[in-house]
Amino acid sequence: MLLGRVTGTVTPCVVYEGLTGVPMLLVQPLSTAREPVGSCIVCCDSTRMAGPGELVYYEGGREAAMALDETFVPVDHTIIGIVDDVHVE
Repeated sequence: MLLGRVTGTVTPCVVYEGLTGVPMLLVQPLSTAREPVGSCIVCCDSTRMAGPGELVYYEGGREAAMALDETFVPVDHTIIGIVDDVHVE
């Protein structure tokens, strides 16, 4: 499970048939201290509720595809949930 912040939306002009209706969002990966790590990535939104500015957790690889309604679609990252807060000791 990885932490990120939604920074924008992506509007594709051609969509793979298994991804029809699935929002795609631009996400900035974050450390546990909520500091930016690396470049932004495109994530499918399995919650269909995340929006710009929200803190989310996401998965990559095979698990990303399995989180969607249509499994085994060609995706690298998928938002799994929206985070209310992070407490680090």
